[in-house]
Amino acid sequence: MLPSLRQLQYLKLLAEHGSFSRAAEAAHVSQPALSSGVQELERILGAPVVERTRGAVLLTAVGAEAVKRAEDVLARTEDLVEAARNAGKPLSGRFRLGVIPTVAPYLLPQKLASLREQHPALRLYIREDLTPRLIAGLKAGQLDAAVIALPYDAPGIDHAHIADDEIVAAAPKGHPLAGTGPIPQGMLKSEDLILLEDGHCLRDQALAAINIEAPRGDDVFAATTLPTLVQMVSSGLGVSFLPQMAVNAGLADNPGVVVRPISEHGPHREIVVAWRSGSSRAAEARLLAEALKLD
Repeated sequence: MLPSLRQLQYLKLLAEHGSFSRAAEAAHVSQPALSSGVQELERILGAPVVERTRGAVLLTAVGAEAVKRAEDVLARTEDLVEAARNAGKPLSGRFRLGVIPTVAPYLLPQKLASLREQHPALRLYIREDLTPRLIAGLKAGQLDAAVIALPYDAPGIDHAHIADDEIVAAAPKGHPLAGTGPIPQGMLKSEDLILLEDGHCLRDQALAAINIEAPRGDDVFAATTLPTLVQMVSSGLGVSFLPQMAVNAGLADNPGVVVRPISEHGPHREIVVAWRSGSSRAAEARLLAEALKLD
């Protein structure tokens, strides 16, 4: 016997919610029905998948492995259903798109209107989040595609190009680095930097490109968003990095901020639409990348 999709779905929801009652509510079934489905799954696998303790539900090693494989099976099944519903109608119906925060406000406003005109039957659901969580969402089938920035190591993920985006420096007015033209080699120091919080790929990509370490210590400033970062630079707290697409959108239009290239051939990041390898919506993701391309 093989597990049913319903049983795998029950286990996935149980892992997500950590409670039989909440998992049953999410599955729109009674708690006894969900519990019976999980017990039947355990009989088929020949091993327990959860430990039932007072006040908590914990996955066993078999359960954790089963959830990992169930996520892939369920994601591919959902892909199959969506592909069948939208056969011959690319970019129609529900499409769940993730976008990183350092791209979303500067790309989407100028592209969503034309995207709706080109594909009026498309129901786009957008989730803004950091790259690691978007990649996890792609692999778990929670997202159909995601707009991310490369380089980023993500096995099992394919992608299509949208744009190359230069990374530039932003310094407070009056700062020694607030000049024009590329920054002379060796002038940019780790102790001058204020950055986005750890987890933002822009931070890591900029530091890697110029071969400089992030500042360390308890008194290091960090920002959660690019607008906050610009305000911190304007206040004289330090020098930082900005994506050119954000500068073009007016983010650095601040009299207290000076933007200049990092080097003659400044570091770049590649903006792409990414999707899970083997996804039945890969062709649609490529179409989406074409629609989002920047001139």
